[in-house]
Amino acid sequence: MSDSICIDKRYSTTRLVSKEKPLINNNPNDKFHTVLFLPIGEGRKGDGGLRTRGYFKKTYPDKPLISVITVVFNGEKYLEETILSVINQTYDNVEYIIIDGGSTDGTLDIIKKYEDYIDYWVSEKDNGIYDAMNKGIDVANGDWINFMNADDIFYSTSVLEVVAQAILKTTANHVVVYGKLNLINSKNTVVATLSNDWELAKQGLKTKTTVPHQAAFISTKRILEVGKFNTKYKISGDYDLNLRVLDGHEALFIDDLVVAGMRLGGVSSNPNNSIKMLMEDRQAQKDSGFLYPSLGWILAYFRVQIRRAMFKIIGEKVTYNVLDFCNRLLGRNTFWSNR
Repeated sequence: MSDSICIDKRYSTTRLVSKEKPLINNNPNDKFHTVLFLPIGEGRKGDGGLRTRGYFKKTYPDKPLISVITVVFNGEKYLEETILSVINQTYDNVEYIIIDGGSTDGTLDIIKKYEDYIDYWVSEKDNGIYDAMNKGIDVANGDWINFMNADDIFYSTSVLEVVAQAILKTTANHVVVYGKLNLINSKNTVVATLSNDWELAKQGLKTKTTVPHQAAFISTKRILEVGKFNTKYKISGDYDLNLRVLDGHEALFIDDLVVAGMRLGGVSSNPNNSIKMLMEDRQAQKDSGFLYPSLGWILAYFRVQIRRAMFKIIGEKVTYNVLDFCNRLLGRNTFWSNR
């Protein structure tokens, strides 16, 4: 690390930088090519960060470079908290990328406030969340990638330190390292923890998302092999990518680590969106050759339709109370009424 520079020892992203511009050797067999800077897109409002000032990151034998990508659009409410959860990590070798979809609120002001600690950011129009995440992948130089979106947070300052140590213990067949995910309500209270060891997650992956992207770190090498997010999906793109990435490969579960917190209230919580997600999940399974029994899918479809009807007839609040009553009877997490 003789060529490394510490710009500011307070932040994870500024303690281990280099003035040496990385050489990017794109393999012609890769599904996409990595770049240092995105070409100017529609409606660009600006770009910046350490990379634009000649400061770069690279991996070291005992410190793998971890790229954290945040995509945001009009996310001023929580973005600062997300940024702070990344730059305050104790781990030194972190590359932080923010892709903004051309926000019209105070998002850009928050990004510029912290741009001395962000490796690369850009603000311009995109074609949805997965297009934005793909832009982040294009400019990521890390060995492993995490997607920490604008209303999610790393749950402690030591998360990446623990993950990096786990990465050093992986084998060539490990393409994902992941931990637990806390679900957080509007009062910043943890209402449930998603935790699936790999054997359970592997079986469950054939029917639904069991490795949430906020808590997962994906091998960049593997993404180069299988390709980026498929933008035909509007809700289930992360599930589709997981199916492709993990096909024939393994994941390493860190069972004593809560990686991230995710706020409830995303698009999938809306009953109408739940139907769309179920249909997209089914298509992703077909594309990957995973088809759970038709009866199971039909039952899942009817459960969502029943919830949709309940919303219309008895309202959101009563519906959530009923759903949690059923969850208690089944011994499951109760989070609907605590949103």
